[in-house]
Amino acid sequence: MTKTKREIERKYETDDGALPDLTAVPGAASVVGKGVTHLDATYYDTADERLAAGGITLRRRTGGHDSGWHLKLPVAPGVRDEIHAPLSDEIPRALAALVRSRVRGSALLPVVRLRSERDAHHLVDADGTLLAEASTDTVTAERLNRAGGSTRWTEIEVELADDGDPAFLDKVEKRLRKAGARRSQSTSKLARALEETGSPRPRAAGRAEPVTAGDHVLAYVRAQRDAIVEYDPAVRRDVPDAVHKMRVATRRMRSTFRSFGTVLDRAATDPVAAELKWLAGELGADRDQEVLAERLTTALAGLPAVVTTEPARRRLAAWAGAEHRSNHAHLLAVLDSARYLALLDAVDALLADPPLLPAGTGKPRKVLAKAVRKDLAKISRLVTEALELPSGPDRDVAVHEARKKAKRGRYAAEATSPALGGPARALGKALKTLTGELGDHQDSVMARTTLRELSAVAHAAGENAFPYGVLYAREEARAAATENELPALWKKIHTGASV
Repeated sequence: MTKTKREIERKYETDDGALPDLTAVPGAASVVGKGVTHLDATYYDTADERLAAGGITLRRRTGGHDSGWHLKLPVAPGVRDEIHAPLSDEIPRALAALVRSRVRGSALLPVVRLRSERDAHHLVDADGTLLAEASTDTVTAERLNRAGGSTRWTEIEVELADDGDPAFLDKVEKRLRKAGARRSQSTSKLARALEETGSPRPRAAGRAEPVTAGDHVLAYVRAQRDAIVEYDPAVRRDVPDAVHKMRVATRRMRSTFRSFGTVLDRAATDPVAAELKWLAGELGADRDQEVLAERLTTALAGLPAVVTTEPARRRLAAWAGAEHRSNHAHLLAVLDSARYLALLDAVDALLADPPLLPAGTGKPRKVLAKAVRKDLAKISRLVTEALELPSGPDRDVAVHEARKKAKRGRYAAEATSPALGGPARALGKALKTLTGELGDHQDSVMARTTLRELSAVAHAAGENAFPYGVLYAREEARAAATENELPALWKKIHTGASV
């Protein structure tokens, strides 16, 4: 069983290693000493330290009130999600799963042992409510995974209380700085230990600014690869919107391979694109259901008070909950599958040895603009064909196809924005508006299908099916309004495109 908490903390150093007087911090009524605790933590990582490279720490710690396994995942500077599992000899499977997208088939080994003597103090308000914990940590670090020695330092750590106001840390920092303290150069104890023990670890070199067309395309692909890996733990933890963000990254990468087939050899990228399509489909089941449930719940809440909606609300909630549990369980199996891990390896291999074609060495403005214009022409053809069809299932399908191509064009514009500047950014923004409208139309199509199904089940159970009919009619009108607005919207986008 794991528990998760949001950790917001800051680290400081002083010349004498002592904790300054914090009684004058605004909002703190008193500072209460909590005594000295001895902590002993062993940190685990791969041989090439992939977790540390991503700002992730995995440790087994004894001592203190929270002995056990801790996995810390970065959220923002100074903010991490800490997942805690009970103390055991082996790495808990639940924590190992959360780092699988980075670790894959590599072993997790002990890399550093940290022993800390922590002198903790609680900053409390007039009611005795904890505001933050300030501690002086005297740390001894020993390198375990390569020849090397140990190091020792003292630091001040200030951690915000659960659900506390982050602004309070600014008040504490003002007092600390006034007393001569300064922010630590290291983001974590592990980062400092790795830097100061054993043979020096080479710092990651900053990537050179893109020069060629291939540089720009590969930079965009690399960003999507990083997003997939980084959102993997959030998807596993069922963090809101994580599935959507990971799915978008798979689509962006796949679209890039297709849009820039003159830059990257499709003989090499097509097999990877096929696997990305598979992954997007697996992610899509949960995401589409999530969007649909939210849409119908909001619509149901918006019905007039004279319409009895309680039975429909209960049925919709039961349907949404059951679908989500089923989809999420399936998605976890996908993320643990050999096929998914092989896809990540394939993307890494492609980036390590990119299949560049001659155009990839060309000037970005010429090569990339041509590809964007080609996508725009395809969008124009599909939108025109969709608008020529009468309302009905055939037009719904045609609009959906136009939406998919418009998304591809939008991602191409995003990828080329660093090279093409304002025109590409403007086109990307315009296509985002278009795909939003076309997406709403597709959501309406899916909503009507679900409403028919829920209505039939409700009717068979003897429930009032009238609310479903009202929602169906509203969705029909909403889709018709989008279809009516589409010609003017597309004309504005098409005539304004200047890439």
